Amino acid sequence: MSRSPMRTPGPVTADDVDLAVRLCLDALRQIPAESWDDRAGSLDWSRWETAEHLADDLFAYAGQLGPRKPSLTSHVPFGWQRRSPGGPANTISADRAEGTGGLIRVLEACGALLVAMVRVTAPGVRSHHVFGASDPEGFGAMGVVETLVHTHDLTAGLDISWEPPADLCARVLHRLFPDAPADAEPWPALLWSTGRLDLPGRPRPTTWRWYGEPR
Repeated sequence: MSRSPMRTPGPVTADDVDLAVRLCLDALRQIPAESWDDRAGSLDWSRWETAEHLADDLFAYAGQLGPRKPSLTSHVPFGWQRRSPGGPANTISADRAEGTGGLIRVLEACGALLVAMVRVTAPGVRSHHVFGASDPEGFGAMGVVETLVHTHDLTAGLDISWEPPADLCARVLHRLFPDAPADAEPWPALLWSTGRLDLPGRPRPTTWRWYGEPR
């Protein structure tokens, strides 16, 4: 059954961020230890690099909500670096000596920071993002999208079942992707909207973005 364009799926909440991260962690714990340095789906990064990138995204979105008076024109200027040529530019990294268990704890901790900030930040707060100054709900939705689609990347090619709840996908589509196809199921529509899937009559977009401004 496709989504009805007349139905409003409701706001994205801190509980949604928490759910997305928990489901992600459950999936990542199934990845074999020897597969973490393999390429993550269609990305140019390894699974380890992709998980660090996801943790960094969650940390950064939480950070944007942290200042008492967030900037509307620039990110919080955390330092960052690339740890390999062509790898992601991150503030957050995990100690390789701690293994994949340590990496997963880093991701869990960064997710918890975003959950907390979305939960406690006043709805009227706005903070900078390159895709539009956003509110706590918007940053939470961004964190959910990053978590869901990168878990798709991380589990690609492995014998791991990964399909997040349709209602969760519908809420972030409604919040961030106003042009998402309404005649597709929410999860395929989210993968299409982020350039990861072809839909009937709709080749996957080669460039994409979301719209973070409150609507």
